[in-house]
Amino acid sequence: MRTFVGRHDELDELARLLAKVAGGGDRPGRALLMRGRRRVGKSRLVQQFVDTAGVPTLFFTADRHPAPVAMRLLAAEASRSTLPGADLFDGQSPSTWDAVFRLLAAALPTDAPSLLVIDEIPYLMDEGMVFEGALQRAWDRDLSRLPVLLIGVGSSLSMMERINAHDRPFHKRATLMRVEALTAADLADMLGLPPADAIDAYLVTGGLPLLCADWPEGAGVHDYLLDSLQHPTSPLVVSAELSLDAEVDNDRSSRAVLTTIGQGQMEPAQIVAALGGTVPVATVHRRLEELLGLGVVTKDQPLSTKAATRVVRYSIRDPYLLFWLRFVEPSIALIDRGRGRDVLAAVEAAWSTWRGRAVEPVVRDALLRMDAARLGLSATHQTVGAWWTRTNSAEVDIVVGDRPQAPAKHVLGVGSIKWTSTPFDERRLQALSVTGSQVPGFDPVSTVLLAVSRNGFRGSFPDRVRTFGPDDLVDAIRGGSGSPG
Repeated sequence: MRTFVGRHDELDELARLLAKVAGGGDRPGRALLMRGRRRVGKSRLVQQFVDTAGVPTLFFTADRHPAPVAMRLLAAEASRSTLPGADLFDGQSPSTWDAVFRLLAAALPTDAPSLLVIDEIPYLMDEGMVFEGALQRAWDRDLSRLPVLLIGVGSSLSMMERINAHDRPFHKRATLMRVEALTAADLADMLGLPPADAIDAYLVTGGLPLLCADWPEGAGVHDYLLDSLQHPTSPLVVSAELSLDAEVDNDRSSRAVLTTIGQGQMEPAQIVAALGGTVPVATVHRRLEELLGLGVVTKDQPLSTKAATRVVRYSIRDPYLLFWLRFVEPSIALIDRGRGRDVLAAVEAAWSTWRGRAVEPVVRDALLRMDAARLGLSATHQTVGAWWTRTNSAEVDIVVGDRPQAPAKHVLGVGSIKWTSTPFDERRLQALSVTGSQVPGFDPVSTVLLAVSRNGFRGSFPDRVRTFGPDDLVDAIRGGSGSPG
């Protein structure tokens, strides 16, 4: 990556914790558990913090080694670290985690702050909780009494939640931090892209730093894909497969269900039908719950004042994985044969339709970040979703509710997204007025109409209508409320 961008909130939180460590006291030590999906840049974030903090540090990255090997590797890394007592590890081969942590406690400074980073900490966890038990004992007896910030990093969301669970030894001893991918606002800054193109880049890369580093500064989607699709080993082509291998059960049914969702079948009945009986119905539902638990998919319900618990859609959470499942995975053989241009032609033929659907979660997230006044709402909004009928005969892209989850008590706004090369016009507004009025809870007097367009607006819109373009969305994602529209 050209420069380190974004992550301001995360870096500020890390600096705040280190300042507390430096502040002293009876137990100045602090612990942080940092989690996030693979390739979102957790290790890079911590390394950036280490580089700027300028304090003695041990940065150890675990791997799939047996415990005795992991102990020896950690000891070897500690001997090369900048800890003042690093030489205590010279020639040492500790045989228990208790011994490892005793050496670490002796090696850490007592009169100045330090950092102890264990990356991929889930690899050290075991069924008997031996590592966690030793960590808990070391923390309670020694480490928390020292001015050290312990950072445990992990890509397995379930394992990182487990280490802090109430029935585990290290429960309630650490602060939690979740690291997400870079945002469209980050990409605008990093790549020098106008807001509309930055959102395109986010939809293709998912904001994963490794993919974004390959994006030529100022380039559009065509140039990026033209290069990436011609190289079978490019991050765009290989990253998803590597992440899925690590995150998703190797059972073929899990991948089959995920691929089906990525190809556009979002409702349970559609997924079952698309699999054509190759995966039993009960297995499909189990896999959907597993993927939901892993954070790979989301489960959405129509948002209105009417409960609709039986009407659900599943969608891919990560935009890059969605793009990969739709366009790259089916074309791996062509890419391997050097026919990336043919794949690019297929992408561009379907791009407008695919992008129109893929951008919807980005728009909703941006609107949720805006304040109520910017949206023209009469009350504070807590959720932004969509609404559709059981038969899919009617659908509204944006529904703004006053509660965190469906059903809403009040529908504060309804809206339409037109993410194409043509402006949002009066005909589109009329369609929104008709369909939006079908949303249970729509109030013709108080419910605001929201129009979102990639390429501007044409015609005369009433004051009741609020309009938003790419600039407004990226500004909201960056942290502003957006300019009046």
